[in-house]
Amino acid sequence: MPEPPLAPLLQILLLGAAGIGAQWLAWRIRVPSILPLLALGLAVGPGLGWTDPGALLGPLLPPLVSLAVAVVLFEGGLTLDLRELKGDGAPVIRLVTLGVLLTWAVVYGLARLVLGLSAPLSLVLGALLTVTGPTVVSPLLNHVRPTGTVGPLLKWEGIVADVIGATLAVLTLGTLAAGTGTGALLGGLAATLGVGLAVGAAVAWALVLLIERHALPDRLEAQVTLALVLCTFAAGDAVVHEGGLVAVTVMGFVLANQRRVRVAPILHFKEVLATLLLGALFVTLAASIQREALAALDARTGLFVLALVLIARPLAAFACLAGSSTTWQERAFVAGLAPRGVVAVSVAALFSERLVGLVPDAERLVPTVFAVVLGTVLVYGLGSAPLARALGLAHRQAEGLLLVGASRFSQALAAVLSERGIPCVLVDNSPGRLVAPRLSGLRTVRADATAPHVATHIPMGGLGRALALTPNPEVNRLAVQQFEEFFGRSEVYRVADGREDVTIGAGRTLFTPAATAEELESRMARGETVRATRLTEAFDLEAWRELQGPGALPLARRTPSGRIGLFTAAAHAAAQDGDELFYLAPPDDA
Repeated sequence: MPEPPLAPLLQILLLGAAGIGAQWLAWRIRVPSILPLLALGLAVGPGLGWTDPGALLGPLLPPLVSLAVAVVLFEGGLTLDLRELKGDGAPVIRLVTLGVLLTWAVVYGLARLVLGLSAPLSLVLGALLTVTGPTVVSPLLNHVRPTGTVGPLLKWEGIVADVIGATLAVLTLGTLAAGTGTGALLGGLAATLGVGLAVGAAVAWALVLLIERHALPDRLEAQVTLALVLCTFAAGDAVVHEGGLVAVTVMGFVLANQRRVRVAPILHFKEVLATLLLGALFVTLAASIQREALAALDARTGLFVLALVLIARPLAAFACLAGSSTTWQERAFVAGLAPRGVVAVSVAALFSERLVGLVPDAERLVPTVFAVVLGTVLVYGLGSAPLARALGLAHRQAEGLLLVGASRFSQALAAVLSERGIPCVLVDNSPGRLVAPRLSGLRTVRADATAPHVATHIPMGGLGRALALTPNPEVNRLAVQQFEEFFGRSEVYRVADGREDVTIGAGRTLFTPAATAEELESRMARGETVRATRLTEAFDLEAWRELQGPGALPLARRTPSGRIGLFTAAAHAAAQDGDELFYLAPPDDA
């Protein structure tokens, strides 16, 4: 590549601006962020020749990429909550063990037959492409919102398989370089996993003790955690190659699943940092590709990507999930979602120089991996939502409700809506308040609704809006702000609290200004119930009002097409013939 016309400082600014701009563009046009990131990286690098990160950063590029990947994997480990698996982790274990091995074997065969790669390079490529990319899977799941267990299953697979796949690729490369056999590879894998588990768990519990004993000021918790993440990666990598990736993932997992200290501020800081690093990382790696490598891609590469989608993934998914508690629809959806992401790209970039001279066709690794990432993101990004709807795991318009606060009123509302097939999830931070609704068959989640990015810990299948119904106005307003990013500003609501909406992001006020949480609970204590009735031409809204009296409180309506409309204080309740009306009123005999 010719020498870039921009000064080094401008090249660095360009890479950072492209990373942020691409993610904003992805949000505006509703596509996975990896597509604009890679497109802009290819444009400013091999396309226009404005930057060459390899020449710009020189020997600093590989360690910087490694540290960025470490932070991304740590942030991913922080989102792994064991409660999401509901005690059944067997499908995840099969996918990250048997599934990885099957994918490796199939990709090796396809690379040999379709691409004509050498056996050593096919082995490395097969190990690299066993990953499924949580940085791409999570946004797709947030977009599709599938019901059932497939969401947590795919998220866990993406994060855990990323670490295992990267480790296998490194060990495969080391085995090829040393000329040793399978025994050395298996021994290296065991050593890497063992060291990573020990180092990651030890550092995580040390951090827990520091926070628990107030040895760190609140304002430094996130910064100290970041320093420990980088040190953990370096320590694990110093003991055994690529042990650092396992260590930081384990560190995040242990922090997420311990119950002694809160890690919400750490999670918020790390997610912001991971987002920044992810953008810069994708753009930098894409800009590093040489034009000659891109020119070597041909129709065989496209055929290889299709074979991964149509052969390798379905074979591994159905083999691993056979006999599990998942339905055939869930298995089919898992078979239809396996995009590759940042770990595959970054490890391939790190390998490119080490493979030169070791295998004859080493220069084909990086462009092939980039083609797979682009191809799988395009296929799954466009096809995952239609597939989920065809399998009955998602709807074109999510109509379910997430109810914050397990009060008597919210339980009654959730019970009536659930009986009529409308998905509802009760969220509360108190396990005691969730016992009764859980025993009655309602879906419940124990979570702090005010925690940053709490939506990543809640199964969002079928949900389209959030209602904050607690008696604490501050909790309601904070919860609305947390769920606003996920559902959108127009689909977050809270009960009235008698205060002016002077804060930004306060949510839409439900029902009427007088319908505070205390008033709703008082009405429930007097024996009022949540009920539903069908409006007709003969029995319209006015007839309903005359029958029920002025005390009846309209809550929501469902149109004949299935759309849910919540009544708010900003507009008068309106319903049409054929609508199903949900309301709070005294029993008929009262």
